[in-house]
Amino acid sequence: MNEIILQLVTAFVGSFAFALLFRVRRERLLPASLGGLLAWGVYLLMGALTDQEVVRYFVASVVLTVYAETLARLVRCPATLFIVTASIPLIPGGSLYQTMEYFMRNDLEAFSRQALTTVLLAVALAVGMLFPTAIFQLLHKAGGGNHTAAAPPNEKGNEL
Repeated sequence: MNEIILQLVTAFVGSFAFALLFRVRRERLLPASLGGLLAWGVYLLMGALTDQEVVRYFVASVVLTVYAETLARLVRCPATLFIVTASIPLIPGGSLYQTMEYFMRNDLEAFSRQALTTVLLAVALAVGMLFPTAIFQLLHKAGGGNHTAAAPPNEKGNEL
């Protein structure tokens, strides 16, 4: 249990730090960071249901995108702000590291296997973001109105 809490806190802090780097406005820092915690929480929860990493990444990605799209409409800013910051905990950096380690050791069989896994995780993340975004776009066009407006630029001209 302590390990799960530590992972969730780390996901939140990682998303928060990236949001700071991304120059997210102060009032949007908490919701942007909570998205990372939510995404990693769903990933961990899916671990109880399946041992398939690709499925866990896909479902977590779908949930984080629905969260981001919904939140963007509520606070009237681009969903990208929340999608990018919330997806930070899901970036398959460890898998990519393992892929490169096998390559450097000249273990081509392990390299090929791990490279395929890394690519599948990245595709699951991308496709998991694509479907909800497309559905939100279709609903937006079907509604015929502009349900979100771009946020006014801050003092540096950024729309964050």
